[in-house]
Amino acid sequence: MQYTYKVEGMTCDGCRRNVEQALNTVNGVQAEVALKPGEARITSDKPITVQQLQDALSAKGNYFIKTEDFDGKAYHEQHRHNLPEHDQPKLSGGFMEKHAGKYYCPMYCEGDKVYDSNTGCPVCGMDLVQIPFRTAVQYTCSMHPEVVSDKPGSCPLCGMDLVPLVAKEQSGENATYLKLKNKFWLALAFTVPVFILSMGSMFVSWPFSHRVQGALELLLTLPVLFYAGWFVMKRGWTSFKTRNLNMFSLIALGVAAAFIFSIVALFFPHILPHEMSHGGATALYFEAVCVILTLVILGQMLEAKAHMKTGNAIKELMNLSPDTANLIVNGSEKKVALAEVKAGDVLRVKPGEKIPVDGKITEGNSSVDESMITGEPLPAEKGKGDPVTSGTINGNGTFLMIAEKVGQDTLLAQIIKMVNDASRSKAPIQKLADKIARIFVPAVIAVSVVTFIAWYLFGGENRLTYAFINAVAVLIVACPCALGLATPVSLMVGIGKGAKNGILIKNAEALEEMHKVNVLITDKTGTLTEGKPGLDSIEPYENADTEEMLQLAASLNQNSEHPLSGAVVVKYKAQNRPFLKTQHFENISGKGIVANIEGQQVLLGNEALMQQFDIPIPDVLHEKVVQSRNAAKTISYLAKGNKVLGFLAFSDRIKPTASQAVAYLQKHHIDVMMITGDNEHTARAVAGELGIKHYKAGALPQDKMQEIKNLQSDGKVVAMAGDGINDAPALAQSDVGIAMGTGTDVAIENAEITLLRGDILGVVKAKILSERLLKNIKQNLFFAFVYNTLGIPLAAGLLYPFFGILLSPMIAAAAMSFSSVSVILNSLRLNNVDLNINGK
Repeated sequence: MQYTYKVEGMTCDGCRRNVEQALNTVNGVQAEVALKPGEARITSDKPITVQQLQDALSAKGNYFIKTEDFDGKAYHEQHRHNLPEHDQPKLSGGFMEKHAGKYYCPMYCEGDKVYDSNTGCPVCGMDLVQIPFRTAVQYTCSMHPEVVSDKPGSCPLCGMDLVPLVAKEQSGENATYLKLKNKFWLALAFTVPVFILSMGSMFVSWPFSHRVQGALELLLTLPVLFYAGWFVMKRGWTSFKTRNLNMFSLIALGVAAAFIFSIVALFFPHILPHEMSHGGATALYFEAVCVILTLVILGQMLEAKAHMKTGNAIKELMNLSPDTANLIVNGSEKKVALAEVKAGDVLRVKPGEKIPVDGKITEGNSSVDESMITGEPLPAEKGKGDPVTSGTINGNGTFLMIAEKVGQDTLLAQIIKMVNDASRSKAPIQKLADKIARIFVPAVIAVSVVTFIAWYLFGGENRLTYAFINAVAVLIVACPCALGLATPVSLMVGIGKGAKNGILIKNAEALEEMHKVNVLITDKTGTLTEGKPGLDSIEPYENADTEEMLQLAASLNQNSEHPLSGAVVVKYKAQNRPFLKTQHFENISGKGIVANIEGQQVLLGNEALMQQFDIPIPDVLHEKVVQSRNAAKTISYLAKGNKVLGFLAFSDRIKPTASQAVAYLQKHHIDVMMITGDNEHTARAVAGELGIKHYKAGALPQDKMQEIKNLQSDGKVVAMAGDGINDAPALAQSDVGIAMGTGTDVAIENAEITLLRGDILGVVKAKILSERLLKNIKQNLFFAFVYNTLGIPLAAGLLYPFFGILLSPMIAAAAMSFSSVSVILNSLRLNNVDLNINGK
């Protein structure tokens, strides 16, 4: 039996874990808890009352279940636990501006608490994330660079307009990544010689004593432990203080035990039992200290790089709006900073400029590139009374507009907020190793304590020494050398395999979620289709010649910058024919183009252009146009003199591999849904051709994001594939964001996976790779823990009563080496994975 309940009182992932653990203590219950939405899914083989579940929650903290017939909140008020609560994060709007540059925990362990630097979360130990800010823009004169102003205007020396001077950006996340990168290379430089000294002694005889070798290893270990990797030890100590045991707990415990034991073995070898020596030399574990810390620093460096890319996505969006606007005051034009624009102001937008705020055209007309909002490649024709949006790009016309929404109220600002909220609300998946560590760390400590007590009670002569040494030995053998390799080595091999196949992967979480995905939402333009119009056909009227029509259209279009023009010119150039000479070329905004060719007027454009020049469109031709439009074609009429020659039909062509990819995903139980900003006719035609059952047309960025939220609330794991700025909020909200490498930087920054070739077949390859990589990591973790687990009884001295063996250094070293080699060899098997559909 399965039930789903609303759970209230959860404000962070720590709360989610507490609720999940509490519910799983109820006999016969298996519970899975989601933070957003706050729900618990209960599976039970026998009837369970809500009261039982509420009692378990109340024993854990201030959480309660809400059902129609059970008010957990009312119950909880009677049985309230006085535990500290923290606020839900408010990482948006004024909070973002007030705390720009500060750091917070992406797990929201302490709500919206912020820190001045990236010291690591004091609760969970994770790297903190910086709240992004937009770099202040200053202005200078091209002729007089010594002139610098905080506001736009004219140069006081020569009168020229001041131009933006972009200052060097000081990004905390960039600094964190560079700092970790430097620490990694320093740690690696000292770790390699320590490893050679330690492991090399197993095969060659060094020309110096074991004591000198140990001293050299110690000197090389000090900068790795006390400089490069000291932050790891601090996070481990914090995890014990806060009782949030994780990988840092296990690493810090093992490293500390190995280092302290090695110091004792190096300087006070006489206090150790002779059974622990081999050939008169006691084992030193400095190389384990260095290797583990270096691998952890590598993992933290890669994580910091991912955070840096996430912050860059917000900055890319912020930079879409211009820094200045052309304000009309008493009939004269004045350039002002964008922050000075108020609702009701009249602004002039010139050709090629970005539209500064949301508003409405009051005078003039132009074509506007709105691809950042709709994702569609063709510009929208705008005239008096039409709305325009901040960040979109004006074409070749000039118009006046009245500002209606400014600052945080503009659509672009809302997109930035949606991206930020979505990316921050999605807590990172707890790594499998962390989950195991919560059990493994207490178990190792418990075994160590039991070992100490047993040896102290039954150890005979020198029992205190034996008790201490064997208790420490348990901690050493549990030191996660192979565990440290398990995930990063698989990731490096898997990421390399993906890169060779045009798949860039940011983190392991994305791959783990990709394995679980059961819904793929995809944009249309640039994802399923080429993202640019192509000339499909030329439809002549009566006896018109199609080759002449193409020549006339190409000759006109060679002077135009319209997206459709390029498709005609490319088609014509393939025939290696000369262009005809044009005269009196004119671009009529919103309608088309006209020029004189060989003494006759030639027109190419929409129906409005034909009406302007009083050129009739025959009914027969109009019927063909309607059929083409129903098939998602864009139409341009071609006329010569006062007669229509026919029309040209354009479309955004479907990518060759799209049909194959959609069919494969549907066959493997992944529901493919297309959501596009394009019109209903086009969406229906593309969905029908690809066999996509579910689609939505005319969708805005917030519509895509809301659809993903709805699916996630229904328990679906959603991947989003897109390439445009309008896809950024959805990419950030999805469980796995997949960007086309041919798309915008903002989309790529918000995605966990990037398909370099812009081929949706890469989604299939990413899924296959995720399945194999996740399986490989689990195998590696198995190897790592099995070797450690088998070594613990040996370290505890269970073999001593029977064979007189405590912990032979050779056996310990061999076990550690063999476990690491097993992990590496198993990871390398990923290179042989076939990611092609036919190979699966």
